[in-house]
Amino acid sequence: MKLIFPARLIRNGLLRFSLAAFGLFTGCQPDHPNRFQGYIEGEYVYVSAPVGGTLTQLAVQRGNHVQSGQRLFTLEAAAEAAAVAQAQHNLDQVQAQRDDLLKGRRPSEIASLQAQLDRAQADLKLATLELARRERLLSSNVISPAEIDQSRARCQADQAAVDQLTADLSTGKLGGREDAVRAADSAVAAAQSGLDHARWSLDQKQQSAPTQAAVHDTLYREGEYVAPGNPVVVLLPPANLKVRFFVPQARLSTLHPGDAVTVQPDGAPKAFPATINFISDQLEYTPPVIYSRETRADLVCMVEATFAAADAAELRPGQPVDVELK
Repeated sequence: MKLIFPARLIRNGLLRFSLAAFGLFTGCQPDHPNRFQGYIEGEYVYVSAPVGGTLTQLAVQRGNHVQSGQRLFTLEAAAEAAAVAQAQHNLDQVQAQRDDLLKGRRPSEIASLQAQLDRAQADLKLATLELARRERLLSSNVISPAEIDQSRARCQADQAAVDQLTADLSTGKLGGREDAVRAADSAVAAAQSGLDHARWSLDQKQQSAPTQAAVHDTLYREGEYVAPGNPVVVLLPPANLKVRFFVPQARLSTLHPGDAVTVQPDGAPKAFPATINFISDQLEYTPPVIYSRETRADLVCMVEATFAAADAAELRPGQPVDVELK
């Protein structure tokens, strides 16, 4: 005869201590040489948010089944939404400043420089014609050499003005210097990072199921404040169910990961196939969760086996089972 214990006691690790006083009342270990006692164990997924807030929506209840990506709960997010809006405004501002820096001077300023250049080129053209005319007059001794020198100086001055305005126009079209552009690029990158962080914080206010699972428990009610990192919903995916049983040390050499076993829950109409996936390397005395008068002093080794997803959906943590080796 075996004792049946609540899954919550087994899950919380309390049963190992509470059963010591009841060991004398347990039944006998099954006498089948390939059959061992065990229980179903579940590895729970505690879904929490890394940021805190008031729970505004709890979308699931205990006992529900959820699909991957299904919404579980939502926390109040007004501050995070405002932070996203502010970060977006900052990014738009520095992006506009960078774009303006790349454009160079305003179109009206470029047009003014172009007009000045056109005027200087016209003056240079006129001065060049005047110099040529005076050089012809000099050959006829009509003007003095000093007048020729004045014309040549005027041409050189006009040429210098044209060169200066051409350079100014080219510089005006270039935009900011490389150092200023790099600084503007860094400001844009920093603003983008701030926006990404604000959006991440906002997204964390809503948590979804990471995988298909059963809702084992909900730990908060709507309207309660949830501290950062505190779990709100406890999930039990079918893949996280396993059977845990204990084999005498003399039988360890016959067990290997991948071996098939058959699991028979108490009162179940059928047995379930499972596959050994873990064999502990530590020996211990038979745990009080399953010991009997005959086996409580035996050294045993813990063995775990997993189920197919369809079979796991029919099992519950804490169920006492008989495991038969094939």
